[in-house]
Amino acid sequence: MKWIHLSDLHLGKRVNGFSMVEDQAYILKEILEIVRREEPQGVLIAGDVYDKTVPSAEAVGMLDDFLVSLSRLGPQVFLISGNHDSPERLAFGGRLMEQSGVHLAPVYDGNPCRFTLQDAHGPVDVFLLPFLKPVHVRRFFPEETIESYTDALRVAIDHLGVEEGRRNVLVTHQFVTGAARCESEELSVGGSDNVDASVFAPFDYVALGHIHGPQQVGKATIRYCGTPLKYSFSEANHEKSVTVVEMEEKGNVSIRTIPLMPLRDLREIRGSYEEVTLRDFYEGKDFREDYLHIILTDEEDVPDGAAKLRLIYPNLMKLSYDNRRTQNQAQWEEMGPTEEKSPLAMLEEFYEKQNGQPMQETQRSFALGLMEEIWEDEPCDR
Repeated sequence: MKWIHLSDLHLGKRVNGFSMVEDQAYILKEILEIVRREEPQGVLIAGDVYDKTVPSAEAVGMLDDFLVSLSRLGPQVFLISGNHDSPERLAFGGRLMEQSGVHLAPVYDGNPCRFTLQDAHGPVDVFLLPFLKPVHVRRFFPEETIESYTDALRVAIDHLGVEEGRRNVLVTHQFVTGAARCESEELSVGGSDNVDASVFAPFDYVALGHIHGPQQVGKATIRYCGTPLKYSFSEANHEKSVTVVEMEEKGNVSIRTIPLMPLRDLREIRGSYEEVTLRDFYEGKDFREDYLHIILTDEEDVPDGAAKLRLIYPNLMKLSYDNRRTQNQAQWEEMGPTEEKSPLAMLEEFYEKQNGQPMQETQRSFALGLMEEIWEDEPCDR
């Protein structure tokens, strides 16, 4: 059985003030062409379909067109909500869409969401598990001890009814310990959103969403496919792709990727103002229409530099300098705090200053639980 694994479409996203709608519509057509050529039995979409919980009309229209086109190509489509999605909005009409082979994960209610497909080697069970916080799982399993994201996923998976003798696929959206983040992703409350990969032991393939760089975690069959487009300059060197998974008999899984070529790339270029404006710097190059971060090495700022450079590079997103002044500034910044503190860390620091002693573990757990409840319905973690 062949699968196409996608995630983190972030439809409707803006990057540095630039709408990505045209680029997203283009890359969805490229993905549809790959699906047409590969003829998979299933397409797995692992969350963050939209960039906001209340998506724009253009984003909704793009997803509608994409799902209709996928259903016409024939594969069964399995889609879950991520931390940027509204589970309720994304699940709307799910029971009607099933008639067209599009299966949307319902809002999590503690019950298993399983679908079964058949091939020459027998059944394959597909489980859909949308983005979860511990508070979501505690609501339905109050008798269980759930103090972390790992506990929450373990309890949720324990109640899926997985039959280990069968081939099992999980589609979920979480941060698995060991995965490499980038700037366009956001940390969870208290930095405690890590899920240990051991919870996924019952599955032959785990289609993950949430991390923007394609990568495996621990083993090849626990995989982030990454975003189809670059959404920050920390992703400039990423090679975006579609993940293709082929399952034979149980235990026999092969994985490959198919590169995705965007309408416009997102890249960084460096040089003096004179260098980057010379015709021989860009003539014959393919990046004049790309989204750019230009790093100027001039010692003095160029007056109206961004406006002048946009006459040559219309999609200039960011202009910065790398010179003695900025290097000295960076050295001073390195002498201060090197990472942003989480809300929980700041609360612990405040508590210790006020009370002359650190918070106890019970107090820490209580505070974290309150934070999760307060921000439960937010589109992404603080």
